[in-house]
Amino acid sequence: MSVLIGKTVKETPKDAELPSHKFLLRGGFVRQYTAGVYGLLPLARRSIAKIERIIREEMDAVEGQEVTLPCLSTAELWNESGRYQAIGKDMFRLKDRHDRPMVLNMTHEEPVVYMARSELTSHKQLPFMLYQIQSKFRDEPRPRGGLVRLREFSMKDAYSFHATEEDLKIYYDRMHHAYERVFRRAGMKNFVSVESDNGMFGGRYSHEFQLLVPTGEDTLITCTKCDYKANLEIATTPFRKTEKHEAALTKIPTPGARTIEEVAKHLGVQASETAKAVMFQDKDSSLVVAFIRGDLEVVVPKLQTLVQRALVPAREEVILGANAFPGSTGPLGLDLARCTVVIDRSLMGTKNLVCGANEADAHYSGFSLERDFLGKISAREKTAVLTGDCAQARAGDPCPTCGGDLAETRGIEVGNIFHLGTKYSGSMNCSYLDKDGKKQTPIMGCYGIGVTRMLAAVIEEHHDKYGVRFPISIAPYQVHLCSINLKEPEVRTESENLYRALQAKGIEVLWDDRDEKAGSQFADADLIGIPFRVVVSPKTLALKSCEYALRSKAQPAEMAPLDGILTRLQMDIQTALQEINA
Repeated sequence: MSVLIGKTVKETPKDAELPSHKFLLRGGFVRQYTAGVYGLLPLARRSIAKIERIIREEMDAVEGQEVTLPCLSTAELWNESGRYQAIGKDMFRLKDRHDRPMVLNMTHEEPVVYMARSELTSHKQLPFMLYQIQSKFRDEPRPRGGLVRLREFSMKDAYSFHATEEDLKIYYDRMHHAYERVFRRAGMKNFVSVESDNGMFGGRYSHEFQLLVPTGEDTLITCTKCDYKANLEIATTPFRKTEKHEAALTKIPTPGARTIEEVAKHLGVQASETAKAVMFQDKDSSLVVAFIRGDLEVVVPKLQTLVQRALVPAREEVILGANAFPGSTGPLGLDLARCTVVIDRSLMGTKNLVCGANEADAHYSGFSLERDFLGKISAREKTAVLTGDCAQARAGDPCPTCGGDLAETRGIEVGNIFHLGTKYSGSMNCSYLDKDGKKQTPIMGCYGIGVTRMLAAVIEEHHDKYGVRFPISIAPYQVHLCSINLKEPEVRTESENLYRALQAKGIEVLWDDRDEKAGSQFADADLIGIPFRVVVSPKTLALKSCEYALRSKAQPAEMAPLDGILTRLQMDIQTALQEINA
């Protein structure tokens, strides 16, 4: 430790909110260059290397072939898939010296299809999977949590190519099991697989692997009675509805009432008895109006999936251009030639609601969706109306599978797997000849793991108030050797002998050979979090022993015979590795 690059820090940095962020900075693992950009010091690099080794072993076990794809791509390549324009400010764009537009890849579907189409010719080559561990770049608007949300990060991404949907599904399930092994071997205990949104990746189904921790940035919806689990962005529920009678449609004054809360209070109704309009626009400034029950919230990714385009909050001039009125937007009177209407299924079959009248200080009561809107619009206008699920499920809502109560929990996404279909292989003209000599398009899946994020996630699960408590499989070292009062010749001799003996047996050891007091050495050892600790001091040597402790504090420190500590460490390390790999 006297020559280790990466010194411990006593004070907690002001902007470090998550435990992993705090301990990675204080323990000398990482240093920040700018928002969302970190350098890895030797301790972190050693742990990351172990995570990478676990990942490689599991990817190789499912016939993965490792490649290296470029960080830099031409805009032309991304234009082939149509994503160069579809992806917004999250993508780093630049120009080379010849003024050609380039991108720093935030994901590698386009580069891997480019590689595959140059090598794939025959159905006999299918299926195959290519994977890499590579830097990614995302111009994240709100980097946070140290290594949890970054602008430059390391990721394992894999892409499989198949002749049939059935073959892809079989491999998808194999990768699901491989991911479970990766996370277990890295020491994660409380992780789950949840259904998720395919988002910009396309395809029909996907799953996220979430580590359940209170500090997680993602909200997950789970059932208290069955195995239903989903990300908030895709979770669904039938909601609990109250049957109501059908009343006459009546326009009523609502002076100064613009929000659902204000309207409901003014009319003496519940928010669940109203229909709310939430308005967005696409890149062409076309208005999208989502109508939803007044007590619910729109999930934007769900809505984007329904309308098949990226959305941002609508500007007032776009809203007014479709004859909608901010603060009193309703279905009646909208110019359906100038907007797209989405009806959330929470409104389907509803009667006697309050909704906007598309004019100032007025709303309708007694609104029935089918009678007053869907039943009166023309066939041409109906093409501008979509129905579907865009509402946010909540704790206490009924489970869509068993009807039990849903609950909310928090998680950190550490991996994801996606069905891609032919979104990229088709648009980029990747093909092969089948057994009849006919040209076919391969079907794809993709599979990602956040490598740097995994380090932070493991620490979120494995820490106490003193510092990190590394699982043996990804700890930077296996043994932390503390030497107290090295000025004593016997302490130095015995410590160095033990240090060399551990190294000779292939045991990874970090030796605190600094002239520091015991309290300082122990505090740093707790902060760094290496699983096994051995202390040599004049006091222990007087008993021909050393102090032996586990960082997990699963059992109290004890005095162990010095001449047997090497054998004991070998056995305990082997047992710990076997348990975590079981």
